[in-house]
Amino acid sequence: VKKYDVKLVQATVTDIDAQNNKIQSLTLQNGQTHFFDKVILATGGLSYPVTGSTGDGYKFSSNLGHTVTKLRASLVPIMIKQNFCSRLCGLSLKNVKLSLYLEGKKKPVFSELGEMMFTDFGITGPLVLSASAYIDKEPELYTLRLDLKPALDPEQLDKRILKDFEEAKNKQYKNSIQKLLPSKMIPIIIKLSGIDPDKQVNEITKQERAKLVDLLKGLPMTIIGLRGWNEAIITKGGVSVK
Repeated sequence: VKKYDVKLVQATVTDIDAQNNKIQSLTLQNGQTHFFDKVILATGGLSYPVTGSTGDGYKFSSNLGHTVTKLRASLVPIMIKQNFCSRLCGLSLKNVKLSLYLEGKKKPVFSELGEMMFTDFGITGPLVLSASAYIDKEPELYTLRLDLKPALDPEQLDKRILKDFEEAKNKQYKNSIQKLLPSKMIPIIIKLSGIDPDKQVNEITKQERAKLVDLLKGLPMTIIGLRGWNEAIITKGGVSVK
């Protein structure tokens, strides 16, 4: 700073004025006005407001003639309607596949393998944050499906379940899938499968088994919203790079 005779001023900027594509003045909160040949606007977005990001940069950019597109919190945890998320709070899953679907579309807009975690409000983790970046319409228009066994296709998974059932042929259904899932998930999956938990495994029908396979390959989750700016890693939208 001393070597180049630079003056440092820490203050809130309230306005930037420009004429003929040249910066004319920069006004501070205390009313002082400073003149510059060039100004570098490096304000950050709206995410992490605790660091001082207020969104003022978008206001300045718009006033200077730039196009500012719609702003959204992105790379952010997702809120889920189903209450099983809060019951599974703290449970981390590895090597699972999460797919995001837009209402009316059969092909997912996002589908990847990775890690995620359940929370009291829904889900989070690297896989979830990545999925949130593909939500560019109202969040309620999207649904999620969680593949708990992505390494197995439905036929292979059915054979795996049959093998577990064979080993537990004298047990009830509720005590037969311990090797298949984390213990915390077992009562959730048993309830969602619709199979009587007290039913002997040798009495479970092929149709009931098929429903269990479908559930494990695509546990449905209904999105009710995204978490706010305090938890967003980035701001989606902003000054158009075009």
